[in-house]
Amino acid sequence: MARLLLVVGIGCVLLVAASKPAAASDDVAALLVFKRNIYEDPLALLSDWNSSDTVPCLWSGVSCSPPLDGRVVTLELSNSSLRGFLAPEIGSLSSLQKLILDHNALMGSIPRAIGKLQNLTVLNLSTNQLVGPIPSEIGDMRKISTIDLHANRLNGDIPPELGKLTNLVELRLSNNSLTGTIPGSNDSVMVTTSREDQIGLCQLAQLTDLDLSYNFLVGDIPTCLKQMKRSSMVGNCFQDNDIMNRPVEQCENINGTDTDHIRGGSGEKNMTQPLWLLILEVVTGVSLLSILTLCAIAGLRRCKARSSGDSIPWTRAISWKERTVISIDDDLLGNAPKMSRQELAEACEDFSNIIGSSHETVVYKGTMKDGREIAVVSLSVPVHYWTNYVELYFQREVVEMARLDHENVAKMVGYCKESDPFSRMLVFEYPTNGTLYEHLHDGEGCQLSWPRRVKIALSIARVLRHLHTELQPPFAVAALTSSSVYLTEEFSPKIIDFERWRALVAKPFLSSGVIVNGGPLNGVVDPRHMRFLDVQTNTFAFGVILLELISGRASLSKDTDDLVDWARRHLDQPEEFSKLVDPKLKNVNHDDLGIICNAVNLCIDAEPSRRPSMNMIAAILEEGVDTSADTALRASSLAWAQEELAIS
Repeated sequence: MARLLLVVGIGCVLLVAASKPAAASDDVAALLVFKRNIYEDPLALLSDWNSSDTVPCLWSGVSCSPPLDGRVVTLELSNSSLRGFLAPEIGSLSSLQKLILDHNALMGSIPRAIGKLQNLTVLNLSTNQLVGPIPSEIGDMRKISTIDLHANRLNGDIPPELGKLTNLVELRLSNNSLTGTIPGSNDSVMVTTSREDQIGLCQLAQLTDLDLSYNFLVGDIPTCLKQMKRSSMVGNCFQDNDIMNRPVEQCENINGTDTDHIRGGSGEKNMTQPLWLLILEVVTGVSLLSILTLCAIAGLRRCKARSSGDSIPWTRAISWKERTVISIDDDLLGNAPKMSRQELAEACEDFSNIIGSSHETVVYKGTMKDGREIAVVSLSVPVHYWTNYVELYFQREVVEMARLDHENVAKMVGYCKESDPFSRMLVFEYPTNGTLYEHLHDGEGCQLSWPRRVKIALSIARVLRHLHTELQPPFAVAALTSSSVYLTEEFSPKIIDFERWRALVAKPFLSSGVIVNGGPLNGVVDPRHMRFLDVQTNTFAFGVILLELISGRASLSKDTDDLVDWARRHLDQPEEFSKLVDPKLKNVNHDDLGIICNAVNLCIDAEPSRRPSMNMIAAILEEGVDTSADTALRASSLAWAQEELAIS
């Protein structure tokens, strides 16, 4: 019997010892996903997070307990200037006790997987840019004592599940956009009953520090919270008139809430207004109506005057912005040679060889004197539309394109900028084997065997990884589709971002005079935030291209369903992956198919913040699909022809 107990004891020790490396590797994997979702780290705090490490205990911001046993208990990166999204994989840090990421620029929603952190005691995500509701799964973190989410952009109701957190001492949700009522009983009788009989925040016996100020909360403050500091409730829309609320006009339309309810009085009471206020409202209304009538009459007269003058051309008023002289820094364009219109006219047969056109651009094909095939994108914009601000945007985009240097991006050969005649042109190398769309959907697709399609998918994944994660700042393709992927004679893909230039000269943009992709100008959307949104869009677009490669179907067609909607019916069940395969394909590797379908599922997630980075997608494909020499050989045209001869 003693011998049996000894054997069992040794087995348990060995089992625990064997589980530690696995648990540590789970923590490493989760933290690396967290790092990949951070796209700006100006202080390089995550530079020592190395995928080759077996334990993360010496990484910046990471602590383990006991030291070096491999289980992460603290992740603290306050005031680190990090910009990115919270990865759902953070919920895999099962031993985590403190998650402190305040004073950064984290965006997106709080992942629901955060509720898996059963050992967490401190959660501080304050002073970020988080949006969306507070996930109800936070109520599953039974050991939590501090939750600080103040100074974000969170909305929705306060989840009543917070009432399950019996150890909660501090709850800070101020300076957000939370709406609805505070979850808790307003029955004064229930204050004297046990906590178990109460609901919502009234169940929190340990709660001593609560701050709900400066949201858009309505209704009554629960009686159980009346003892909290009055300052913790100010700046809301409560019915309680003893609290300093927001101005009524800010509260009137919150989720369609009735104004009378917010003001704290009955409908009959609010209908009684002072006489002077009623007179003021009538006078104001009559004055506004008179002004609008005069404006309408003046507008009609101006329209008639214009229509009667046949020979008077329409001219646009020049604003002070357009008079601003904006010059280009020649040093910035060192990698983009300036080319003359005459040189391009000779290459493109006097601009007669048109291969594409739209309202905004015309694309010409040409051949340089050294034999290089080129595509010339000419922007179709009259000179009177071309403001100084649009010129600045054009110059910056030239600089953006000039820094791209990857074998799967069509190289920008140069640009043309002349005044007489007014010309703005971009010159790219031109792969002559057509687009991926044409090979998949306009022809029979017989030249695109399964190995060749896999090779194209890997190449696109790698170039997107380079553009999104290896370039600083990241670069996103304006419209990534199978039509923007051109193929060389060897079927190597090259991306040409024609759509970027079409967006540049779209009339809404021209008339606005607003720079939308960079520049320290007032009122401009944060370009880094926009870049990340564009990167997430690229990830979705790559998932669509993978579906096109697998199925041979176009993303949109009048004859078939939307490709993504159709594919989602089969992607949730691995046994149905084969239903996605192009009937023209032979010898499909089903292991590769499974890997690619799983990657597609990640890319086309409806919630952008849950889509992984292209760094992760490329790694999944590189590690999972068959890229052996034999496979590559089967992809070549010669091997394909030899195989056909052998069969015949």
